Amino acid sequence: MTKTKHKSLNTLGMAMRAGKLVTGDETVLKAVQQGKAKLVIVAGDASDNTKKKFRDKCTSYNVKLVEAFDRITLGEAIGKSERVLIGVTDSGFSKSIAQSLIEPSEVEYID
Repeated sequence: MTKTKHKSLNTLGMAMRAGKLVTGDETVLKAVQQGKAKLVIVAGDASDNTKKKFRDKCTSYNVKLVEAFDRITLGEAIGKSERVLIGVTDSGFSKSIAQSLIEPSEVEYID
């Protein structure tokens, strides 16, 4: 795992503790529709139907969507059981997470 991806998981954990995340299909969808979600993260192992549904919704509501990690990794990052969808409701956290997920790192994180 790269250092930046590791950083994004740590930032997700901080956002969870700060109360700036929503999880679950209906809750994330409601946050997107109400304009509260700034970033939606979909697990890479989510169903194709879920990915399409949220890709379409995020596009129509102009919310950034990122496909990253798997359901177990996302759940562990926020201290919950498996999670397929996470909505970030804080613009600072969302910017930090999106930046660390999208921008490639020059140096790999060494475990």
